[in-house]
Amino acid sequence: MSKGWIAVIVIVLILLIGGCSIKNSYNNMVQMNQNVKSAWSQVENQYQRRSDLIPNLVATVKGAANFETQTLTQVIQARASASQIHVDANDLSPQKIQQFQAAQGQLSMALGRLMVVSERYPDLKANQNFRDLQAQLEGTENRITIARQDFNNAVQEYDTKVKTFPAVLWSGMFGFSEKGYFQAVQGAQNAPQVKF
Repeated sequence: MSKGWIAVIVIVLILLIGGCSIKNSYNNMVQMNQNVKSAWSQVENQYQRRSDLIPNLVATVKGAANFETQTLTQVIQARASASQIHVDANDLSPQKIQQFQAAQGQLSMALGRLMVVSERYPDLKANQNFRDLQAQLEGTENRITIARQDFNNAVQEYDTKVKTFPAVLWSGMFGFSEKGYFQAVQGAQNAPQVKF
């Protein structure tokens, strides 16, 4: 065999190995991107569950005599605001996640104030519907926490793949960009302030 043929064979082998590497990286990024989208869907499902519980909770609380209308109004407004923010699963950029999280955080704080204020009303606390809704809301908050954690894990795996060598060489070329994480909202470590 001549040196020319050996060089051609080596070049073909290098191209085959490189092509297989690119194909495998691309397929892995597609799979991880789909995992992120699936995890995002679960986050949205849990937030929707919470949003669906709120009208029943507000209706039950309205039945309590002399209940603070300002607190109820804040919950209703926060729910309306949170339900207007939609993030496309194809655009889970850090900025979009932050906007979504901020709106949901306002609703969480309003619900927290509602629960704290409800402690002042023994009739409300004794109401079975209220207790059931409160238990469902607490369960939903736990589900939201788990869904957000699963989402962050999927994003971490995806972002790591997209940013590591050799995938970083062509991830941008194929349209794979960094996804955003859920992070603690500033001030989340503080309990809601309610003054009587």
